[in-house]
Amino acid sequence: SHYITAAQLNLRAGKKAMEMSDYETAYSYFDSGISFLRKKHWQEHYALSLELYSLVAKCALTNGDHTSLKFLIAEVAAKAHFFEDKLDVLYFETCALAYSSRLAESIEKGLDILSKLGIEVQGTNVEARVQETKDLLSPHTDDEILNSKPMTDPTMIIAMKFLGKLETGMTQIMPKSVPYVTFKIIELSLTHGMSPVSPLGFAYYGSYLAKQGEINEGYHYVKLALSLLDRVGSRENAGGVIFVCTQVKSYVEPLQATLEYHHEGYAAAMASGDSSQAVINTLLNCIGSFFAGANLQRMEDLFADTVKLCEERKQLNYKFQAQQVQRSLSKLIGTGKEPKHSSEGRDVLASNSSVLRSYHYQTAYVSFIFRSYDDTIENIEKYFALQENTWGILFLAHAVHAFHSGLISFWVARKSKEQRWYQRGNQSKLALRRWAESSQWTFENKWYLLEAEESFCNNDVEAAKAYYEKAIASAKLHKFVHEEALAHELAAYFYLELGEREQT
Repeated sequence: SHYITAAQLNLRAGKKAMEMSDYETAYSYFDSGISFLRKKHWQEHYALSLELYSLVAKCALTNGDHTSLKFLIAEVAAKAHFFEDKLDVLYFETCALAYSSRLAESIEKGLDILSKLGIEVQGTNVEARVQETKDLLSPHTDDEILNSKPMTDPTMIIAMKFLGKLETGMTQIMPKSVPYVTFKIIELSLTHGMSPVSPLGFAYYGSYLAKQGEINEGYHYVKLALSLLDRVGSRENAGGVIFVCTQVKSYVEPLQATLEYHHEGYAAAMASGDSSQAVINTLLNCIGSFFAGANLQRMEDLFADTVKLCEERKQLNYKFQAQQVQRSLSKLIGTGKEPKHSSEGRDVLASNSSVLRSYHYQTAYVSFIFRSYDDTIENIEKYFALQENTWGILFLAHAVHAFHSGLISFWVARKSKEQRWYQRGNQSKLALRRWAESSQWTFENKWYLLEAEESFCNNDVEAAKAYYEKAIASAKLHKFVHEEALAHELAAYFYLELGEREQT
């Protein structure tokens, strides 16, 4: 009938709009197509109905229209003939749960669906699982991996999408489970062929290795993941792959240069309709620029834009993380404009230890900059208490947190004379020294400043003088103007105390 013809034409038009990354127009075409379907369309035109509903659900997710998405998921769940036919919308449901800060529910639903597909990813021995992955990969050259056959089993392809979504959620609230998911993605890729999610598995594997201290090996695998993106015939996960890889690259390449990759990640994610990865790339670019010493007024504008993007796309988890840094910026600039904690923000802090740890870091960092001793200690203690179960892969923030928590620890060690603070500072110093070996540009000045502060603790005056000078010169050479200023300030405190000692 002409009704069905009209529905089919709207379906074609919607697909064209999706190819052009115009998901709002695509939504209107698919929605219009559904309006032409008659009463018994699920019985008489099942394939057409399923495709229209699945695609309009994808657009609703991308556009942040979770109200419509809920209705569409319920409709397909009730009318689809087979479990496999429901998988697309069930995947969108797990995404929506993750975006609205209900990560635990999203992960539970993803694991349940994978179990129904015969795929189990949990385990009890992380080291053994990582070794299994190394053993599995060892016989394969990079060229063999890049030229692997494509995955063709439709059920396996959608299962891989659920595994990819688990990586993102588990990284934040179940970090010790990340290697099990990563291993499963790599195992299925080598057994059944490469899917659009396969590069994500290799990116997470590289990032996990880098977090364990194997920076060069991790860097190798993130470069392989980026090469694999161009071989799998789809860039639907490019935003996620680029964000993970860029964070590892910042440990090898100059920081200021690596931040540009996040712009590419944002564009790739928006093109594929993955608003979550678009937001992550935007947020990490902003946080990286803040860490790199960008102008604070400019950063305030960028974070305001990021929060707005999070609100538009219903990315509550990332909105709250952006607001944490906004709060620090406001205090550093002295504007007094502080974002208020919404009920969703409080929910994120209560359920997400990774975000809670970052919150205490930001509070401790600002308190340290203003030399507010009691507030600094209160928050850095809470930060250290959350050390064990946060962030499953490597972020640039790991190094910056280690740097500032090390400076704080040496400051507290001098005032309190407690050995545990000295030990914490020493651990940070050793970590920065290792990272300086992989990227002298980004980490050398930070390592030198920690050496200076440790020498100050040890009353090694000549070593402290030399290291403060080295920290200042290295920060200047590598364009970290804010850390050059910080090194000058901490050196001034050192010389002030030295002068007071000499007077007495």
